[in-house]
Amino acid sequence: MVTSRKRWVGFILFVALVVGVFGVSAPGAKELIKLDTCWMPSTESFVPWYAKKMGWDKAEGLDLQMHFFDSGPAQMEGIPAKAWVLGSTGGVGQIIGALRYEAQLIGISYMDTRTEAVLVRPDSPVLKVKGWNPKFPDVYGSPELIKGKTFLATMVTSSQYTMVKYLEVFGLTEQDVVIKNMDNPQALAAYESGEGDFVALWAPMEYIGMQKGWKIAGDLHSCDAPLMTTLIGVKDFCEKNPETVAKFLRMYIRVQHHMRRQGAKMAPELIEFYKEWAGYDMSPEFAKLELEMRPMFTLDEQLAALKGSPLKSNADAWQADIADFFTKVGKFQPEERDKVTRMPYVTDKYLKLVKLPIPE
Repeated sequence: MVTSRKRWVGFILFVALVVGVFGVSAPGAKELIKLDTCWMPSTESFVPWYAKKMGWDKAEGLDLQMHFFDSGPAQMEGIPAKAWVLGSTGGVGQIIGALRYEAQLIGISYMDTRTEAVLVRPDSPVLKVKGWNPKFPDVYGSPELIKGKTFLATMVTSSQYTMVKYLEVFGLTEQDVVIKNMDNPQALAAYESGEGDFVALWAPMEYIGMQKGWKIAGDLHSCDAPLMTTLIGVKDFCEKNPETVAKFLRMYIRVQHHMRRQGAKMAPELIEFYKEWAGYDMSPEFAKLELEMRPMFTLDEQLAALKGSPLKSNADAWQADIADFFTKVGKFQPEERDKVTRMPYVTDKYLKLVKLPIPE
């Protein structure tokens, strides 16, 4: 009897060892799909970070792996290296990915139109003239007040794009003004020291300028100039795994809807994200401003923007506008611009597969 008990205890210990080493799934449990994804240190990456924190990736049967990249071009280099299959990038990164690797635009995080601006000092005469061009009623300035003035901007970036779109409101070009090329933090410091008449800044430098009392003469929103942060997918993976892509989108959209409902209440979590993921100490004021200036797209808004894709959607037109601009400044060759604007890389087919309703 004692021998039998010893054998039974030994058997239990053996089973426990096997379970501990190899793991045993519960009957009927489905294995999570490991999903390698690409992100930058920006608010669009807060969405998957929050989803993982809440376990919402696992609710979709996914095990989301977040990989850090410091720029869109760096993300695109990860495609041939098979570093990721889904994620988010900027409008320019999306074009590069489509042109070089046929990467697909599968959704939209938000528009960056309120976080790219041309600012002036509070005593600028520009602020006395609003709506000179009736097509742009919220833009300040006039040709006479702008010609010959000095702009501080970061060339071949969204800063330059913002400056040019602002000038176009008044029928002006870069040849009509003086441009000093410097990176955004340098431009911020130089403008504070009294250099320049206008400064083109992106967030968070834009927010810092606003806190100093500087005023927005025009941003991409008021200048009716599009700039998306997109959801991107590797074409081969997406076409072979459409249901997985739809699950990823459902997870992402769940957080987008949650953020739209909660608004500024999400500031503490956003601060935590920036500290943990980006190594940046964001103040409560900046966090609330970021949530206000970058409202997440809903599913309906994404479907509306991608309606008519490929080639005939609003999103296609927005991307073509960016391609046109960066061709003018020499980042793309004309033949590359022509090729990418004819490519059917914008698609709403995965959004249409998203299972409804979206959980709250």
